[in-house]
Amino acid sequence: MSQKTKIAGWIAVGALAGALTTVSLQTVARGSLAPMPLEELQQLAAVFGMIKSDYVEPVDEKKLITDAISGMVSSLDPHSQYFDKKSFKEFREGTTGRFVGVGIEITQEDGLVRVVSPIEGSPADRAGLKPGDLITRVDDTPVKGLTLNEAVKRMRGEPGTAVRLTILRRDENRTFTVTITREEIRTQSVKVKMVEPGYLWVRLSQFQERTVDDFVSKVEDAYKKNPNIKGVVLDLRNDPGGLLDAAVAVSAAFLPEGATVVSTNGQIEESKAIYKARPEDYMRRRGADPLKRLPAALKTVPMVVLVNEGSASASEIVAGALQDHKRATIMGSQTFGKGSVQTVRPLGPDTALKITTARYYTPSGKTIQAKGIVPDIMVDDTAEGSPYAVLRMREADLEKHLVGSEPDKKDPVLEKEREEALKRLEAESRKPASERRLPEYGSDKDFQLQQALAKLKGQPVKVSTTLVERKEPPKDED
Repeated sequence: MSQKTKIAGWIAVGALAGALTTVSLQTVARGSLAPMPLEELQQLAAVFGMIKSDYVEPVDEKKLITDAISGMVSSLDPHSQYFDKKSFKEFREGTTGRFVGVGIEITQEDGLVRVVSPIEGSPADRAGLKPGDLITRVDDTPVKGLTLNEAVKRMRGEPGTAVRLTILRRDENRTFTVTITREEIRTQSVKVKMVEPGYLWVRLSQFQERTVDDFVSKVEDAYKKNPNIKGVVLDLRNDPGGLLDAAVAVSAAFLPEGATVVSTNGQIEESKAIYKARPEDYMRRRGADPLKRLPAALKTVPMVVLVNEGSASASEIVAGALQDHKRATIMGSQTFGKGSVQTVRPLGPDTALKITTARYYTPSGKTIQAKGIVPDIMVDDTAEGSPYAVLRMREADLEKHLVGSEPDKKDPVLEKEREEALKRLEAESRKPASERRLPEYGSDKDFQLQQALAKLKGQPVKVSTTLVERKEPPKDED
């Protein structure tokens, strides 16, 4: 094991719901810390004392300190976070793909909780929740005013217990409640199937602890059944990220040994690293390299990678590596643009700090922070276009994202496009529900998958006439 791996310990990459991060470093260069601002710290202590002694009601000291820490960290950027006992436990559960809850990936929108995607086969999926649904209440508690972490806490609980969610479905202009029984969620992050004779579809919905083993087993099995695979589609659409070592391993499955996958750079020495397609950079435990079981043909088979605005962090690492090495054609729409590295450092046995420590870079040295991976070929969601793509949230839309610390200046062109998209959404809502739902990924009605197959076969591809590269929004000037 390399020294870098020993220092890194376990590694993870960030997502929309704040469940995942990028790099966990256990060693800090303490000697490099700047002198503490004693005057300001004295002011903080004085404020704490005044609240304790003068506030109209007694206050909980621990809660006061915890809230101060949370506020300090949340002021930095969208991905830094303080973990209390419960949220730290949930964070660790998220990387394993096992937790107790309703089974939804979420983000925050206008003070409410927006469903990014229900996890396939979960209680939320069976209850009919859809991407874009807004959660306004959890039981009797309004979501407005809660942090995302607080909302998650209320939706999680013990197996077999029920939670009542109030849902605003804007495209149907209605509000309704649904009662969901919590259960242990075991997400299946890998799907593999022959979508056509000779053409393999590999779907990664997240990069978790078991992702690499499942990926190897399922791809190995597919090649045993059909050794003459002519093309592979790696589907990373709406994959919010996950473990970095898993992303490096998946990249290594398709790249020559030793090829650079991703690099990181920040202030402290431990945040400066280069991760390559080699076992010491993607194996956290000793043992046999699972990638050795894969057929050699996987490194040369023609390949397309599908991405969209929901492809973030670890997904972008994989897409960026395969694009820079010209190993695959990237198709779809511009990705989320999360190119920052978070370090998770325990503060005690049950609490931790997740703090942004670096940016990561593609093999060619490009940062994708607030920009994302631009596909080689832009392809719409459907044959009729991507009418709602402009409504999807990206890193550049988040307040306090790393490129500048102030909120971005509104782009009038983009705002007009969003208004028009909302009008189209209202018109679409009048159609029967069966006509509004996008086809399932991997089905014969999946338009982007069909275009990927056409590319692999050397057939014409229907390139988008509307999707264009999104530049970083302009900044307010003083």
